[in-house]
Amino acid sequence: MVSKLSDNGVAGSILANGALSGGGEEYKIRRKLIENDVIEAIVILPRSMFYTTDISVTLWILNKNKKARTAQLPDETRNYRNRANEILFLDLREKGIPFEKKFTQFSEDNITEITAAYHNWQADLEKYKNVSEFCYAATLEEVKAKDFSLVPSKYIALVNRDENIDFDDKMKVLPTEISDLLLQEAQSKNDLLSVFNELGFPLNK
Repeated sequence: MVSKLSDNGVAGSILANGALSGGGEEYKIRRKLIENDVIEAIVILPRSMFYTTDISVTLWILNKNKKARTAQLPDETRNYRNRANEILFLDLREKGIPFEKKFTQFSEDNITEITAAYHNWQADLEKYKNVSEFCYAATLEEVKAKDFSLVPSKYIALVNRDENIDFDDKMKVLPTEISDLLLQEAQSKNDLLSVFNELGFPLNK
């Protein structure tokens, strides 16, 4: 695919997540792409976005020209900064809304957030910022240090949701919450027994 791109060519390819860190020939190809600096962004997608599979897959965005330049697009002129030796990681697995009950699609707000992060990173780092569990701009040296792995979670920070929890306060209310759950369970059981008794099919307790 890369060999078919023009000097300013950009391409996207959907691959299984295993290609992000696989060994053997996959490792050799991935390392070559990284060393040749043609990988612009790695975008891991949510599950159930495709009719043919429910697994999460990855969009690889390849770009033959990551240098600073001005490009005339059909509806706008866009100024790009120099992104040589950088790769943008986007983890979108927690994004999306239900579609046709068992599928996932991006909402308008999702699309706005994702495209803003990508375009700001391309154009102006003062407008772009790394966001935990969403995006991270990595240098080539960081990727080399992780043995050319492109798994987004190795670069994108996780949110520590436990650090702000007051465990003493939590333990004070936990017995009450558990008691409420047990009462609800007992009430549900009684309601179920009553329904079957009314139908003439009593159940053994």
